[in-house]
Amino acid sequence: MGKITNELAKERSRAAAERTLMAWIRTSLSLISFGFGIDQIVSALQGVSGDRNEAVSLSRNIGLCFIAIGTLALLLAAFEHKQALRRINRGNFTYTSRLSLTFVVAIALILVGLLAFIGILF
Repeated sequence: MGKITNELAKERSRAAAERTLMAWIRTSLSLISFGFGIDQIVSALQGVSGDRNEAVSLSRNIGLCFIAIGTLALLLAAFEHKQALRRINRGNFTYTSRLSLTFVVAIALILVGLLAFIGILF
């Protein structure tokens, strides 16, 4: 009975780690989207006015910073998620870790964030 209880506790801990990573995905996606939105608005305003002043440059840099922060936060959250799964997997228990769909989504969003950052930068 104790072994089953321990396995269920590990599964609950794994599910909690998944929910935490999903919360970080939502937060990071919001930051990346906000930064991309700022850049799109600045580009549209620049196209209408035709001039490039310091305020436009500063706004674009702020948008890039939001994208960078969102991407970095997601990268760190994915790393912390993997560490949490390793801590859960310690011991004499028979729990077998599996590939997390949330982790795959996190990696995909990291790549999207990097592509958005590079696309805006160049």
